Amino acid sequence: MQADDNYGFDILDVKIIKEHTRTRWMAKEILLFEEIESTNVKATVLAGSGASHGTLVLANSQTDGKGRRGRSWHTPRGTSIAMSVILKPQLEAEYASMLTLIQALAVVKALEEKYGLQSQIKWPNDILIHERKICGILTEMNLKGTQIASIIIGTGINVNQEKFPQEIAQIATSLKRENGQVICREVLIAAICEKFEYYFELFMKNKELSFMLEEYNACLVSAGRKVKVLDPKGEFTGEALGINKHGELLVRTAEGEVVNVYAGEVSVRGVYGYV
Repeated sequence: MQADDNYGFDILDVKIIKEHTRTRWMAKEILLFEEIESTNVKATVLAGSGASHGTLVLANSQTDGKGRRGRSWHTPRGTSIAMSVILKPQLEAEYASMLTLIQALAVVKALEEKYGLQSQIKWPNDILIHERKICGILTEMNLKGTQIASIIIGTGINVNQEKFPQEIAQIATSLKRENGQVICREVLIAAICEKFEYYFELFMKNKELSFMLEEYNACLVSAGRKVKVLDPKGEFTGEALGINKHGELLVRTAEGEVVNVYAGEVSVRGVYGYV
C-alpha cells in the first residue's frame, strides 16, 4: 500500500477491511466505534451479550485504552489501530496467555509481508522497531465458573502518528516514522487477522507453540541479551535464551540455572532505558 492510498486515514472503513480479509472465521463480524473507553472493555461486554467467536471490535479513538499492569495506551483519533478480537475457544485457562505470543507473531509477520518492516518482539506483549515501541498487546480472560467464557485480545498499534506525548516520546515510534509513508490501517488490520487465524488454528491442534518457536525466537529482541526479571518471587538477572513450547521465557542465570519465566516484567538491557 503506497503513500497515495490515503483512504481510511481519518476514519476506518469496515468495507475496506472486509475486502482485504481472507479468513474463515476471524473478523467475519466487525464492529466499529467512533470513540469508546477501551476496545477490550467493549469487547468484554459484547462477548457476554452473545458476540460470536472471531468478532473484531475497532475504535477510531479510545479515551482510556488499556495496557498491561494498569497502564494506559495512547490512541489519538484517526492515526492508530485500536482493535480487540473476541475468542470463545474450547480451551483451559492455563493456555490463554499463549495467545498473546501468537498475536505478537501475527503482527510482526503482517508488517514484514505488507511493508517489509522488520520488527521485534519484547516478550510477552510489545512489538518494537529499532528498539522503540510500536505495538502493545493485552490479553484478558473472562471465566464462567472454572471454564473460559471468552478471551479478549486487545492490540494497539502506532500507525500514522507524527508526534507522541513527552512521557513516551523517547521510547515510542510509529509505522509512518519508520516506513516514511502513510500506512493504510484497514489493509494492516486485515493482514493481522489473517496471520492470527493461521497461527491460532495451528495452536489449537496441540495447545502448545512448537510450530512457531523458530519464527518467534528469531524475532525476540531479548534473545542472547541480558535481562532483568521482576518475578513475583523476586528480582533476578540473566541471559534470555528464547521461549519454550509453553510460551515461557527461558533465562539463564549467572549461576548457570535456566529459569522458565511464566509471568512478570522483563526488562532488556538497552531497551526503554534499562542499562
